[in-house]
Amino acid sequence: MKDCVTDERLSEATERDHGSLEENLTVLPEDGPASLPAKGITVSALAIATAACGGGDSGGGSAPPTGSSGGGTVTPPPTVLKPTTDEAAARFALRAAFSAPIGSISNLKDRGYEPWLDGQMSASNDQTAEQFFQSRGFDDITTDQFFFNRRIGDYMIWSQLMSRGSEVRKRAALALSEFFVVSLNSVSITWRSQAIGEYWDILNRRAFGNFRDLLEDITLNPAMGVFLNTRGNRKANPSTGRVPDENYGREVMQLFSIGLFELNVDGTQRTDGSGNPIPTYSNDDVTGISKAFTGYDFDFDGIGYTPNPRNPNNQIPDVEYVRRPMTADPAKWQRPRTQSEHSAEEKAFLGTVIPAGTGAAETLRLTLDAIFQHPNVGPFFGKQMIQRLVTSNPSPQYVQRVAQTFNDNGSGVRGDLRAVFTAILMDEEALDPAGLTNPMFGRLREPMVRYAQWGRTFDVSSVNGNWDIGDTSSNSTALGQAPLRSPSVFNFFRPGYIPAGSQAAANNLLAPEFQLVNETSVAGYVNFMEGVIGGTGRFGRDVKASYSGELPIAHQSDALLDRLDLVLAGGQLTQNTRDVIKAALDDITVTETSDDATKLRRIHIGVMLVMASNDYMVQK
Repeated sequence: MKDCVTDERLSEATERDHGSLEENLTVLPEDGPASLPAKGITVSALAIATAACGGGDSGGGSAPPTGSSGGGTVTPPPTVLKPTTDEAAARFALRAAFSAPIGSISNLKDRGYEPWLDGQMSASNDQTAEQFFQSRGFDDITTDQFFFNRRIGDYMIWSQLMSRGSEVRKRAALALSEFFVVSLNSVSITWRSQAIGEYWDILNRRAFGNFRDLLEDITLNPAMGVFLNTRGNRKANPSTGRVPDENYGREVMQLFSIGLFELNVDGTQRTDGSGNPIPTYSNDDVTGISKAFTGYDFDFDGIGYTPNPRNPNNQIPDVEYVRRPMTADPAKWQRPRTQSEHSAEEKAFLGTVIPAGTGAAETLRLTLDAIFQHPNVGPFFGKQMIQRLVTSNPSPQYVQRVAQTFNDNGSGVRGDLRAVFTAILMDEEALDPAGLTNPMFGRLREPMVRYAQWGRTFDVSSVNGNWDIGDTSSNSTALGQAPLRSPSVFNFFRPGYIPAGSQAAANNLLAPEFQLVNETSVAGYVNFMEGVIGGTGRFGRDVKASYSGELPIAHQSDALLDRLDLVLAGGQLTQNTRDVIKAALDDITVTETSDDATKLRRIHIGVMLVMASNDYMVQK
């Protein structure tokens, strides 16, 4: 997608809803003066919540004016969409990334949405999972036995989500982790955390690359191989009755690419002559495709072994094997063999036939190509990424625009994820301020995203350097959600979930994240956040926030509330909510000369009340 929008699109956008887009956007040449004043918008976010229930900058500049070939006229410079209010900039940053620091808000207003986003996407990952493990000594074979440890996987992912740069890339990678699901809970191999770390690194490396490359890397990833049984999947043996494992073959279709039913390009289901949905695949397709994923195992070529310091009879392989793609070469397996376990039978699925005798590498290429080219992939994948980043109930038109970008990025390339994520975040439906008052628009913020936002917003640091947060899956004592620890391959919640007996159900609205919500989880979240915000309790001992931006204004309750409303909620707090929080802040006497402890007490209360409010919970 280009770094600007055409005059035609701007005309359509400003005409929609009688010019409502103008309330939050300035449309001007990139180097020109602002032409529209900033306007405030009053939003009843509590009403919305109830009704819906449901930094490295580079590149992206506009092209200079171009002279015409004939009459000496000059083509006007391309236009760039820019937010004119801090609130509009913050809302965009909170979708594209985890946080909306003041610097990003200012940068967004100066550069415009797409140039800012382009610069962020161009920034490489500043620290990989592998580098984190190495820097903390977790790749070493010691009496600490990190090679059997899952907790260091939690250290790694919270370090990634809460600190350092490449925030937009990591936000996209987290969304991808809820589509191509692998769970640390079920990766039971030596160096299990490092295995999930390599999976996370793949998501980061490929986040703005091509879907087809990502699909292949994920398919051959050792963590995925263990999670969905590709590793060690063997060809059929008629004498014993053994058949290939169908787990990955089924899930790569159902969950990772095309879904259960045929879709139109706008994500709506296609139906047959009787009005019934049309299945995308049959049991025969599952049987056929399962043969394609046979004959793979870990690549142990050249891998050394070290005795376990606690049990010398137990030999520990070098960590490198969990970072290599799986191999179909039996000579490279842990117990080398001379005979391949890849099925030589004909493989028929999704209208594709791979001839008998085709080797493992060629079979994999043909199989993944067939999946990748299926017309369902664009709308199936695109809608779920919209749900993860923008709104639970995108219109069919929104889904269609994103799916069409998946199908062709404008240069004839299919599966360009950078173009897809740009299309999602830059879509007119995402940017339209009318969404602020539309009960169909928005999404519940996931608990792990809220926690990551808190960490980045208030510049947290780890006392011991390990980011010793641990597993936050408990819904009674923690978040009820932990990154990379989905309870199943179906993610933490289903994309089509509708809470029974709710206003969302009455209005036929999807509300995926509400599958995590119950009486226990609501109380657990509040108690958890109270501890971490104040730096107390089990989860607050190692990770501490500085609140350096809030301390200088803590004595001014209005200014403090304005800042928290902006950086946490994107300016979505209703006046009623602000009044309640303001009263609580003013209940504590704070002056400019008060000590930091007194100021921090007021700050903690403000942060807690904002992050517990309905206005904040539902992201618009």
